[in-house]
Formats: sequence, C-alpha cells, structure tokens
Amino acid sequence: LKRVIKEKRNAYQEENTDSRERLIQIKEASGMNWKEFSAYFQIPYRTVQDWERGNRKMPEYLLRLMEYKLRIEKIIE
Repeated sequence: LKRVIKEKRNAYQEENTDSRERLIQIKEASGMNWKEFSAYFQIPYRTVQDWERGNRKMPEYLLRLMEYKLRIEKIIE
C-alpha cells in the first residue's frame, strides 16, 4: 500500500511539474508579469502563485484555454 501511495504521489508531482512549466512558458511568452497575467485572465493572483509554485495543480483544460486565448488575441504566436 505504501508503494502504491508513493507511486501515485510521484505521478501527481510529475504531472503538476509539466503543467507548471507550461504555465511559466506561456506567461513568459505573453510578456506579462504574474500580476498582469492573473488580471488578464481574471484569476486571483494567489491562485496563479499557487500554480506557479506547484502548491496546487492547474486544470489542464484551463491551461489549454489560456494558451488558446493568447494565440487568438495574437499576444503569443
């Protein structure tokens, strides 16, 4: 049981790291700072901070929507 829990925890951390890294890449490509980025998407700054730091997992669908919006509005390529 301990092994299974450890494996699930490791899988969660890997997923969370991937989402976190993508979020950082998208934010950097936008040229915004974190405050501007959170205001642009109307997401509380603290929530964005938690995603960036890996304290909370960002929903994958939201990450895709954010990237889509930035591309449609020609903020990123």
